Amino acid sequence: MIVIQIQKKLQSATGEMLLNLDFEIRENEFVTLYGASGSGKTTTLRMISGLTQADKGIITVNNENWLDTNKKNQLPPQKRNIAYVFQDYALFPNMSVRENLNYALEKGQDKSIVEELLALMELQHLQHQKPAQLSGGQKQRVALARALVRRPKILLLDEPLSAVDQEMRIKLQDYILQAHRKYQLTTILVSHDIAEIYKMSDKVIVLENGIISKNGSPDEVFSSRLASGKFQFVGEILKIEKENFINIVVVLIGNNIVKIIAMDEEIQDLNIGNKVLIASKAFNPILTKIDSVPKSRDL
Repeated sequence: MIVIQIQKKLQSATGEMLLNLDFEIRENEFVTLYGASGSGKTTTLRMISGLTQADKGIITVNNENWLDTNKKNQLPPQKRNIAYVFQDYALFPNMSVRENLNYALEKGQDKSIVEELLALMELQHLQHQKPAQLSGGQKQRVALARALVRRPKILLLDEPLSAVDQEMRIKLQDYILQAHRKYQLTTILVSHDIAEIYKMSDKVIVLENGIISKNGSPDEVFSSRLASGKFQFVGEILKIEKENFINIVVVLIGNNIVKIIAMDEEIQDLNIGNKVLIASKAFNPILTKIDSVPKSRDL
């Protein structure tokens, strides 16, 4: 269990803002921090990692005290059992893929983990290549593998997939989920992509102006009304066409386009570009608009 009760004054686009958070994360849970940039998501990751000092508060991980400002106690980042993956890859350009992973090994650590991660991330055929010879998606796989070399218990992901195209993003999401489950990680992701959040997250914590405005499952956070059924997908409306007495709603789901029949009353609040949850009800697909938070520059 991770217990986080922290405060920190930040400078936002509208002036000073107090980041004031109080939440818990269960062991092996996959949690996403979501909200407009400037709401404090990246700062929260940095305080968990120890790279940024909170003004006030406590952080405990499995009853181990990582931060207690009242006792002037702060565990150094290198003693926290975490891995941190950023938007940029931060690979050593003069080292091969294998050498980047070997560099992350602790003294005396069993090197078999490198072979295991090369296989898990499907990097064996690239192990002797240097970063300049890799695509963005390949570099991010290397960065993720390197972060896992020391077998951390907590994985922090700060929008690591924002620089890759949609097809690669979907593949990298699968790699992250596979690693999360295989190594029984507690994972905290920062993401603005609602489809990504639905696919990956057990819980979403929404930050607005430095405080938690919503906290729950993706359904609870994003759906204006909950839909139950045999299937659920998240997509984006590309087109709404009127045909006689019905409407054909064209929705992009991942790389696939689907067409859904809807009555006028079902689409009255829907527009092109809206994110929607597609679920079944009495064997018929229904559309639910997903609330979104605009993206701007983060802290």
